[in-house]
Amino acid sequence: MSQRRSLLRYSLLAISLLFSTLLHAAERTLEGAYGPVTLEGAPQRVVALGDNALDAALSLEVQPVGTLASRGGDDVPEYLAAKAGDIALVGTVREPNLEAILMLQPDLILASTELPRALYDKLSLIAPTVVPEGSSFQDWRRIYRTYAQALGKPDLADRRIAEIDARVAELRQRLPDDQQVSVVRWNPQGPFVMSSHLFVGQLLDALGLKPNELATQTKRPHTDILSLENLAKADADWIFLATLNPDGEKALEAARQQPAFTRLGAVKNDRVVSVDGQIWSSSSGYLAAQQVLDDVEQALLD
Repeated sequence: MSQRRSLLRYSLLAISLLFSTLLHAAERTLEGAYGPVTLEGAPQRVVALGDNALDAALSLEVQPVGTLASRGGDDVPEYLAAKAGDIALVGTVREPNLEAILMLQPDLILASTELPRALYDKLSLIAPTVVPEGSSFQDWRRIYRTYAQALGKPDLADRRIAEIDARVAELRQRLPDDQQVSVVRWNPQGPFVMSSHLFVGQLLDALGLKPNELATQTKRPHTDILSLENLAKADADWIFLATLNPDGEKALEAARQQPAFTRLGAVKNDRVVSVDGQIWSSSSGYLAAQQVLDDVEQALLD
């Protein structure tokens, strides 16, 4: 009996030490854009301010309680809608609603790299706020890992990134060699070329696809709007035409009415592909990466 009691006490002590270790490990300090942020435990009420933060949370099996309407839209991006479910909208990318965020009583706020310091200071009074270091040119995997660390999911993030890396490596072996691609966003004001240093450009580069020269030269997320006289600068073997309007085919048909567009080599060779501009020009993350790879595979291999 004495031996059994000793064994029970030992087991209880071991369990207590294990839980103590887990709780201690759950405490973590992140280096954010505006200084260190210390977090404890697994967050239960996450507000994801932006498509990238929402993509990260959903792909890491966390269901946020609130998010922002996507750029150019009035809801979450279509590619995230099913996973996001009935989620509260707390403003837009341009103007988060502090009162709406406060009402959700978050215990963690995930923000974008572009969040201004003044807004960060206000949000930090509501809940710990994580703003990844860097800019939209930052390696998407680094930003993704920052969100994962905040959510207490670093191991799952490593597995997700490994899945993307493995798919990229496999797809690269099957893609045709020496292909140049151009990612063009067509707005009512006119077209511009997206920088090759953004998320999608990083994926295309990993696939061995060469960027349009203009895309490598711009120091901003995209070039200035191209005049019809300069539209030839957007040409490549393949053009991915991204629009924020969900009806991309209408944008493509409108572009085809322009003689300067029909003279492009990609157009003549029927190598212009309409893609979701929410993903191809505004988002990043695991779920976005899977869709980009789907689009490339379908366009270049089907």
